Amino acid sequence: MTKSELFSHVDHTLLKPDAAWEDIRRLCDEAVENGTASVCINPCWVKRAAEYLGGRVPVCTVIGFPLGAASTAAKVAEAEIALADGCAEFDMVINIGRLKMGDTAFVEDEIRAVKRAVDDKVLKVIIEACLLTDAEKETMCDIVCRAGADFIKTSTGFSSGGATFADVELLARRCAGRCRVKAAGGIRSAADMEKFLALGASRLGTSSAVKILK
Repeated sequence: MTKSELFSHVDHTLLKPDAAWEDIRRLCDEAVENGTASVCINPCWVKRAAEYLGGRVPVCTVIGFPLGAASTAAKVAEAEIALADGCAEFDMVINIGRLKMGDTAFVEDEIRAVKRAVDDKVLKVIIEACLLTDAEKETMCDIVCRAGADFIKTSTGFSSGGATFADVELLARRCAGRCRVKAAGGIRSAADMEKFLALGASRLGTSSAVKILK
């Protein structure tokens, strides 16, 4: 794939807690220059970034990040505020503890609630695959697709592991086109990017795309 084709699949990401506006502005400039799919930033920067970009690149933010342990009401409110600030894509973290205790109805209802809040905007659901069994990953594929989300996403990049080839292959196979797959966390080379896409991912979350491809 060409560099331009690879960039078109990238959510150009900066989620470090110490990122200042100059860092976010630089991220936005790089996204425009390289034609990335979005910029993915923390909610506090959405309004300013959306105004700065003026529609040139979609703004994506994170909801319930990075632990997923906020209340549903808090996640919905966070999504509604970001939507009003000009956000176009939302990456929410599931309540992992609720999944682990078998409360799949809660997990599905929460995804539905956030999807209602963002309406026709893109919702990606982060399952933190490094903390799940393969059976739980398959369960989450079915839940995410039923709940109406647009993507299932492997990882926050803030836990014990990021995207793996095996996980992306599993998610793509189980979702079977019902929703798309985003690989995020630990993408280190152009070869990694190409392989994740070949295995079925259609988005790549990385802060390193410009460094990798330039």
